[in-house]
Amino acid sequence: MGADEDPGPLVRMYVVTGGRARPIGEAFDVVAVVTTLGMPYEQAGLSPEHLTVLRMCVRPATVADIGVYLRLPLNIIRVLLSDLRREGLVSIDRPAVSAAAMNERIYQEVLNGLRAL
Repeated sequence: MGADEDPGPLVRMYVVTGGRARPIGEAFDVVAVVTTLGMPYEQAGLSPEHLTVLRMCVRPATVADIGVYLRLPLNIIRVLLSDLRREGLVSIDRPAVSAAAMNERIYQEVLNGLRAL
């Protein structure tokens, strides 16, 4: 391979994550909501991908949305997000359960209880 040739997507993914394939810390789902915390984040050592995530998540975004925007696989996004969470730059929260979903669950439990009678 010549010096001018693109090394390809696998090499780039390895570089983006520093060779890591798994996130560090608590697991989070693709619908988890990521929000940039109110601290300055123009810090040395952050990759362009990290900085893009921080700028994007000033307004809350899901893990899946971040992956689509960056056009990166979800496992890579999870590694990047775990880095940012470890540095205290983002919060990653489970989505709030909507009242409609909770009501549906309660109705289903009542229905199942009535059927058991």
